[in-house]
Amino acid sequence: MTADPIAATAPPPAQTAPASVPARRRRNWAPVFFLLPFFVPFVLFTLVPVGYAFYQSLLKTERTGGTFGHKTTVFAGLDQYKEVLGDSEFLGSVVRVLVFGLVQIPVMLLLALVLALLLDSTVARLKRFFRITYFVPYGIPGVVAALMWAFLYDPRLSPIVDLLDKAGSAPDFLGSSMMLWSIGNIVTWTYTGYNMLIIYAALQAIPSDIYEAARMDGASEAKIAWRIKVPILRPALILTGVFSIIGTLQLFTEPQVLRSISTSVTSTYTPNLAAYSLASSNNYSEAAAMSVTLALATFVLSFGFLKLTGRKAES
Repeated sequence: MTADPIAATAPPPAQTAPASVPARRRRNWAPVFFLLPFFVPFVLFTLVPVGYAFYQSLLKTERTGGTFGHKTTVFAGLDQYKEVLGDSEFLGSVVRVLVFGLVQIPVMLLLALVLALLLDSTVARLKRFFRITYFVPYGIPGVVAALMWAFLYDPRLSPIVDLLDKAGSAPDFLGSSMMLWSIGNIVTWTYTGYNMLIIYAALQAIPSDIYEAARMDGASEAKIAWRIKVPILRPALILTGVFSIIGTLQLFTEPQVLRSISTSVTSTYTPNLAAYSLASSNNYSEAAAMSVTLALATFVLSFGFLKLTGRKAES
């Protein structure tokens, strides 16, 4: 019987080596190991505290036997949330920070955008120096910054107030009518450089060929900034806007520091300060309910802002 020459010269069928299966499984597990350094702290320091706060908000402490009786913790369901939503002082603090954000956030982001565009312009000099200078306020701890501005606001100590007083127009920076905007000045001074750096980094990612083509078409630097740079910066502006909304609803350090020198800042001046005051008076369950409510409000506002800006970008 003659052997088939085609069959004799054909290569043997390929077989998968058994050793490749464990290697493939190791490669599939590789992303998990890369994510662990982020995922483990996120679970331990974010999800677990939030879950515990929600559990604590469903409880309630009751006394049996009068004022000095025995304390017992019972399940209260959503009763704490009803009290929080019915608390006029807490609702007033939420409205206060919303008004604060409607004014302060646009002003801060506009300043950050202008500074970033100036640094990115062709006529700018000493860019590295000014980048560091604008960013330095963010590097100062929040308590230190608030104490510094408290010194500048205090009419007994401030040289600025003294000069304005001699000029005949010294406002009461620590008064009830000015306090919210005094806090806004501190926040704007602290975070403008931080937002500017994010916007400036986005500007550096724009190809320079686009600018060269615009200049060849006769576009001025102002038109390049307004018609090319600003539209491309939309994602960076949205990102800084979301960060600013979250930070506004978490406003705490500045009013807490100024509270020690002014009676205009009450224990419920901001939602975070109200929750802190409740927790300080051992009312942990209502403080937890207030914190969870604030977290949900932050999520809703941030998500709503993203959806709104996304629709405008699509239109």
